[in-house]
Amino acid sequence: MSKTAILEIDGKKYEFPIIVGTENEVAIDIEKLRGATGAITLDPGYKNSGSCKSEITFLDGEEGILRYRGYSIEDLADKADFLEVAYLLIFGELPNKAQLDKFETDIRKHTLVNEEMKTILEGFPKTAHPMGVLSSLTSALTAFNPKSVNVENEKELYEAICKTMGKFLVIATWTYRRRMGFPLNYYDNTKGYVENFMRLMFEIPTEPYKMDKRIVDALDKLFILHADHEQNCSTSTVRIVGSSHAGLFASISAGVSALWGPLHGGANQAVLEMLEEIHNNGGDVAKFVLKAKDKEDPFRLMGFGHRVYKNFDPRATIIKKAADDVLEALGVDDPLLDIAKQLEKVALEDEYFKSRNLYPNVDFYSGIIYRAMGIPVEMFTVLFAIGRLPGWIAQWKEMRLNKEPIGRPRQVYTGSTLRPFKEVNQR
Repeated sequence: MSKTAILEIDGKKYEFPIIVGTENEVAIDIEKLRGATGAITLDPGYKNSGSCKSEITFLDGEEGILRYRGYSIEDLADKADFLEVAYLLIFGELPNKAQLDKFETDIRKHTLVNEEMKTILEGFPKTAHPMGVLSSLTSALTAFNPKSVNVENEKELYEAICKTMGKFLVIATWTYRRRMGFPLNYYDNTKGYVENFMRLMFEIPTEPYKMDKRIVDALDKLFILHADHEQNCSTSTVRIVGSSHAGLFASISAGVSALWGPLHGGANQAVLEMLEEIHNNGGDVAKFVLKAKDKEDPFRLMGFGHRVYKNFDPRATIIKKAADDVLEALGVDDPLLDIAKQLEKVALEDEYFKSRNLYPNVDFYSGIIYRAMGIPVEMFTVLFAIGRLPGWIAQWKEMRLNKEPIGRPRQVYTGSTLRPFKEVNQR
């Protein structure tokens, strides 16, 4: 027998179905609330509202669990590569060898970006933030692919997915090359997806480029850890923009813009800015730890704890090892990274931080890795976007195939009631 929730308004009772997910998450289905009662719910930030049913990602913040399509993030980071995880998220199952090879081959077919895109890129000043440029370039891809995707046509949808995976990586790295004044690089079809990211970013014409496998592996893991995270701000943006039947490029562009915000994708940039602040003020870690503990002091440690994970961030445990490997491989002598290691030690050992679950999170470690690799802080969120791309695609695809209605939140109006109009000479 199905369960229901009873709501009473002005003495009248209304029943609404209770929905239970496969991981026993409970939701009250209020789809017919306004029609039945004339009332709506008020939920700023949608913290208590489920916008959809989804089969893609399960997240339990209290228990520190993250799974893609039922697979633990720990297993995927340890045993799969980024394109395998991308395929899993987008198509629902891990690929066999033939499917994976075809997926990579088909992505390679679409990595060449129209040369006219360079003209658009050159229109931005070198000082433009890479995320702003990336959002614009992603949107501009619609000009070269004007036909809207027929999601009911499996072949057409698959080609659009491969095209997005191929071109997005290239234009993302072009934002860095433009900022640095370097010539633009092209995808090398003899190398893997993450290896190509390294090449596209750092290879210069005057010398051969060599990459350390430990660094490639660490980036591969980072991309996997960032690939999806349930209905966060940018993912919800992609779904709601796509619900208007906007195309894939336009929807992804909106997701990039949402990710750009410092409260979302900019967190690892904030970590480096905090480390620079500590360094510029003498590098006394103990002093800043005391400031962080002082409720009256506005200083906050960035990269510790998490808005969703109330116990620990399962991604941080995985990426800590990768960060250690990268620092060892590069042998970087950097005072900011020394400060980061001191802060990590304090957070893992100090009872104040342990009792409040203020552990280093994935943003803390990803910031360290990017810094050690020599990636400018403005590019950190671009790398986040590359990792999140398959999640955005999967969520857009699911939303369209499920024929979800156009997103249209309600509001509670708190402005003036009807007022008489006054002529300008009477105001």
